[in-house]
Parts: sequence; structure tokens; C-alpha cells
Amino acid sequence: MLSLDSSPYSAPVPLADADPACVLPPPPRSLRDTGLPQQFVVELVARALLLAGKTHLPVLTTRLHLPITVLREVLDFMVAEHVAEVAWRGESDIDIQYQLTAGGKQRASGWMERCRYTGPAPVTLEAYRAMVERQSLPASALEADELGAELADQLLAPGVLQMLGAAMHAGRTMLLYGPSGSGKSTLARKLGALQQGMVAVPHALLVGQDVVQVYDPQVHLPPHGPHGLHGPLGPQARHSRPASERRGVDTRWVQCQRPVVALGADVTADMLDLQADTPNGCYRAAPQLKANNGLLIVDDLGRQRIAATELLNRFAQAQELRRSQLTLAGGYHFEAPCRMRLVFATSLAPDTLLDAPALRRVGYKIPVGALGAAGYRALFRQQCLAAGVLYDDAALRYLVDELHAGSALPLLAAYPHEIVGRIVDFAGFNGTPPRLTIAALDQAWTSMFACSTSAPVDDDLALPLIGQLAQHIV
Repeated sequence: MLSLDSSPYSAPVPLADADPACVLPPPPRSLRDTGLPQQFVVELVARALLLAGKTHLPVLTTRLHLPITVLREVLDFMVAEHVAEVAWRGESDIDIQYQLTAGGKQRASGWMERCRYTGPAPVTLEAYRAMVERQSLPASALEADELGAELADQLLAPGVLQMLGAAMHAGRTMLLYGPSGSGKSTLARKLGALQQGMVAVPHALLVGQDVVQVYDPQVHLPPHGPHGLHGPLGPQARHSRPASERRGVDTRWVQCQRPVVALGADVTADMLDLQADTPNGCYRAAPQLKANNGLLIVDDLGRQRIAATELLNRFAQAQELRRSQLTLAGGYHFEAPCRMRLVFATSLAPDTLLDAPALRRVGYKIPVGALGAAGYRALFRQQCLAAGVLYDDAALRYLVDELHAGSALPLLAAYPHEIVGRIVDFAGFNGTPPRLTIAALDQAWTSMFACSTSAPVDDDLALPLIGQLAQHIV
């Protein structure tokens, strides 16, 4: 039997000093520095060799995200134990290929039956806790003028901007509430994009003998991704390079923007825990784990298949305690760090949706309602410009004064995008340039609400019509 070296992870890994914009830790110099048990790494390497066959040492390094020094230490041990052997050796120290022995293949097959994971080497839960704490969100440095400029296209009332700024400054939970189509979801995502700085996210965690995959490329965007306070390239990102292009970093970690995780109406209770990924031999991280050091948005609160109060309390309690309890197969529980900000959004009345204790847990209740006529016109002009639709003031007055006023539909932020989009659709179908005209507006309006534009809409029909649009936009 192979010997085990389960030396505990002794101290938090210092951040790399070579690149000021880099938040990744330096690479481990030895197996002990990884914090991983020797047996786990031996089995990981053996499974990789079983699947790939004869493999170059640098290829194995890239595949497992472990430095050559660590792999050579492990492979030397495997060769001594007759699990692996040198298949070919070149002139340089790293120009060497390894393969499993006949006995090694037999052992690796047994290890593969127990666990099929062959991805990047994980980090320890202790190392992850230390990194999450180090990267915890500071108080927002945004000033009122700066926040107003960043959210200018939302056309929010000054009072709403003040509440958003205060909530972000204090890092307190927010509940955005208002009618469907008022722009709550867009606003929540913009708040996520205002987060500053970058974070290190591990590819995976080792919890006992199980692997939990944390990194999600759909959530953990690279520094040069589309978000950031200062546009496509934030001030730090401009001077940073992908980890694959930098030396002296632990590539078990990925440098990312602060994450934004958005949950919708399809959330169920079991989705808030680890998800077994049997084919890949690991677990997929829970949403609150992916959102660490970032923002978690729960959209459409009250529409999920879990009570709104239970959902809010579960996340709010984890945020307050700074830890989340998760469960592995067999009922094994462990605590993971939880350092995130929370934003909830709902089209339902907060006092009918949540009980009093749950409402007290929400730091800021922020109403997001219909736009004023001036703001609505400004947003509509923006949408016409963005879509290349020839704008006309008289047609826009018709939309506001006749269509909206006649049907009693509020001036919601979602409408301009939908209406302009339909004008573009009809024009494209007919092979004509898109123009804002009364006829084009009537056509778009009818396609949205399935009613005649020549007759006002009764009050009894107004809410059903809003509901029809809400199916397309929330």
C-alpha cells in the first residue's frame, strides 16, 4: 500500500509580489506546500496517465495545474513504488515521458472506480477559507456623482440612487421591488458590474476525499471581460495578463472579476446545495459558493418552488454567519466560507411576500417603479439610436400620450427596448429601413399586447396586459 503524507496546510499562501495586479498565490514548491495528501495526488496522476497513456511531463503539468517540481516528486515516488515508469527520456530534465506499469494500470483502474476526477488539482478547504477572507468585499469607494454617472442610463430617481449608494457603501442586503418590466433585473446586474477589483477563484476544492468544482467560466469572468467599473478594461485589468502567460503563480487558482451569480424563478431547495457530477467524479459548487467575494442576485423572489422567507433567510443567515453549511453524499456536512453581497428582486409587495423577521433582515427596501415621461422619452431615444431606428418626436408623443395614456399602462423601463425591437423586426421582414412612425408603433404595440390600438384598454385589462409583457421581460 502506498504511504500517505497528509501534512496539514500550515499557513495562508501569500499573494504573488511580482505583478501588482495579480491576486494569485505563488506556486507550491513541493507536495507539502500544496496541502494535499500524497495519496490523493498519486491517484490523480495515475488516473490521468491511465486515460492518456504515455505522457510528457509538461503536458501533465498543464493538465493537472501542478508545477513540475511537485509532479516530479510524486512521480519519483510512483516509480519507486512500481506504479509508474519512465517511458522515454530526452536531453533536458523536463523532456521526459511517463507511463503506468502493468501493476500501476491495475491500481489506477481501481482508483478510477472509486473516483473518476482527472481535472485540475484542487486546493484545500483551509486555503480557500483564507483566500476568501483575504478577498472579502471592502466598503464601496463609489461616490454619489460616480454612482449616478454609472447608472445614468437607468434614469433612476435621486432618492433611489441615494438608497442604492448607501446600501452598496455599507455592503447591506437590498430588496428591489416594483412592477414587472421596471428594470429591476437590469439594475441588479449593473450593481454587480460596479464591483471593484479582482479575485482568485480555485478550480476545485478538496473536502475529505471528495472534489468540489468551484470555477465556472460562465460566472467567473477573466479580468479583461465585458464588466467592470471602468469599462471593458478596468484599471487593474489593463496591466494584468492571463495566468497561462504569467510565471510564478499557482495555476490551481484563476484570476477573475468579482463574480455575479443570478438565480431566477426555477430555483429549488436542492439547487442550493452541492450537485453531484457523477461522470466527472466531482461535485458542482452551490450558488453561494460560486458567489463568494462577489454578488448573489435572487430574481423573481416569490416565484421559486421554495418559500420566499425560507430562501431569503437561508442566504441572509449564511451571509451574517460568514459560512454556509453544505452536504456531500452520505450526509457528510461541512462549512464553507460565505462572503458575498445579496440583492433580491421581486414584482410582489414585500409585506405580503415576506414575514416581519425576514423583512428586518433586508437592509434596504428599494422601490423601482415606472419612469416619468421625460425619462421614458430619453430612454426611448437611446434605444432608437442603439438600434439604428430613425427617430421622430411626433411619433414618440403619440406613444406616450395616446397608446400609454389610453391603455393605462405605466411607462416601464422595459417597454422601449421591446417596442423598438419589434419595429426593427417588421422593417427587416419588409426590407425597409426601420423608422419610428405612428403606423410602426401601432404595429409593434398590437404585437406586444394582442389588442386593438384604436380602442382604450379597460382597467380590468391593464394588469393582464402587463402580465403578458412580463413573460418576455422581467
